[in-house]
Amino acid sequence: HAHGRLGIDLSLNLSARQRDRGFDGHALRALLTEAGFPAGRLTLEITETLLLEESEAVLDWLHGLKESGVKLAVDDFGTGYSSLSYLKRFPVDALKVDRTFVRDLPADEGDASLVKAILAMARSLDLKVVAEGVEQPAQRDFLLQAGCRYLQGYLYGPPLPAEAFFRRFGKT
Repeated sequence: HAHGRLGIDLSLNLSARQRDRGFDGHALRALLTEAGFPAGRLTLEITETLLLEESEAVLDWLHGLKESGVKLAVDDFGTGYSSLSYLKRFPVDALKVDRTFVRDLPADEGDASLVKAILAMARSLDLKVVAEGVEQPAQRDFLLQAGCRYLQGYLYGPPLPAEAFFRRFGKT
């Protein structure tokens, strides 16, 4: 962001531990202000397990984070005991399809059906879907044809430290 790459979004994983240690919407706003990072470019990824608590405390915590202007995504969607009620109750913007459902695409009919169902459900709830673990062109092609527009994985590149990122994409 400081190097003029304003079009780059950032995603960070959050856990119940951060919530338990007092990280809330107020702390998030302070960090965003200190860093000079636009809230709309940040997605906080929370695990499906955290949402399964379905408590008012979790709901209040998530709404406090959301009021900061960030986006919320459910990470590893489908690996927990999925409860569709939390997709309606909690202020999430996106689902991240776990790599275990992507790994054997398009050959595994069960995974293909499941991914298509997740995409259809997400569309009806106006949620963005990110497929994790895309490593092969055939996976990419299947997902794009099924309507998944956000893909993440080694097909596009490995995770990079900041220095390697700038070497690859250049500083401005």
